[in-house]
Amino acid sequence: MTEDIRQASPIQTATSWQEFSVPYRFPVSFTQDLFKPENSLLADTMSRIEPEKRHRFVVFIDEGLLDAQPELIANIQKYAQAHARQLELVSPPTCVPGGETIKSDLHFVEKMQKVIVDHHIDRHSYVIGIGGGALLDAVGLVAATSHRGIRHIRVPSTVLSQNDSGVGVKNGVNLFGQKNYIGTFCPPFAVLNDYRFIEKLPARDKVAGMAEAVKVALIRDPVFYGWLEENADRLATFDADAMQYMIRRCAELHMAQIGQGGDPFETGSARPLDFGHWSAHRLETLTRYHLRHGEAVAIGIALDAHYSVLSGLLPKGNDERICFLLEHFGFKLWHPALETTNNVGNLDLIQGLTDFREHLGGELTITLLTSLGRGIEVHEMDEALVNDAIQWLKQRYSK
Repeated sequence: MTEDIRQASPIQTATSWQEFSVPYRFPVSFTQDLFKPENSLLADTMSRIEPEKRHRFVVFIDEGLLDAQPELIANIQKYAQAHARQLELVSPPTCVPGGETIKSDLHFVEKMQKVIVDHHIDRHSYVIGIGGGALLDAVGLVAATSHRGIRHIRVPSTVLSQNDSGVGVKNGVNLFGQKNYIGTFCPPFAVLNDYRFIEKLPARDKVAGMAEAVKVALIRDPVFYGWLEENADRLATFDADAMQYMIRRCAELHMAQIGQGGDPFETGSARPLDFGHWSAHRLETLTRYHLRHGEAVAIGIALDAHYSVLSGLLPKGNDERICFLLEHFGFKLWHPALETTNNVGNLDLIQGLTDFREHLGGELTITLLTSLGRGIEVHEMDEALVNDAIQWLKQRYSK
């Protein structure tokens, strides 16, 4: 038998390498009154390719946004009529839940895909999502997977979605108890931000979005972090000019990392923009999303800031400085879910490290701080120090 194998012809292998690159480029615009007929931004954006064509589109709107602005559907319909030479709204805008509701039940994904099928939306048409980050994630998934990709325009309506998630390239919904387990990397056709949406937000949502500004300033831009501290009073009272600058600068920093960081589709093990997020994602799950994403991120930032001090990376006192800023904005930096344990007495929160690693695969990579404005990646977390950081937050809260 061995002799027969040796005398057989060697296996012939031929390999050809297929290689090509695809540039991604999309506008991120900031405006006011996007759906006023005299504002041509939306119509011009949809006409930038095939300018002589009449473009068909469907719209999905966050139902929470409609509760605050019931006139929005009529305004969109009037806008389409005013720009009828360029646009064709093929059906009245569809109302869908926002928040984690839309991301936690695949029924809503199927519902939106049914609208696309029923109205024969093709790859030269547009899917527009208007709402917070969760809605944009879900609509983006629908657009990316229908016909293998339909042009998607994001219209973020919250601070968090305008300064962070709206400019990203990720889409997804939750499954099996894990955030964004089902998703795609698919850049939008455009991101159109309307400051008027921010003015009408509840105070809680305005505050929640500021966590991402603190996060990105802490790991990428000490000058911006200084600006946040200097303008803390204006931001805490939602001064319009301060809010607009904070949102725009935060979006710019996120765009710079995604576009220039070398790994926009996260093929490696690092998540460099997710400082404070390993525990935040777990806290959202543990609280059944009673904590908003930004509120959980604020706690995660505080936790990892003190952990950075305990591990000798960040000079002592900077953790208090960070917490003071977050609390000045209105964040509560404690939740009892930080202390819950499983049936063998281990912290439930620690599962967040496993989830964080498994989401990308490879080795665990967590961003911590070496200064106010500079992050560093580490590949292990000491559970005892995590527990010490939790107790530190509890003591601060109980004072």
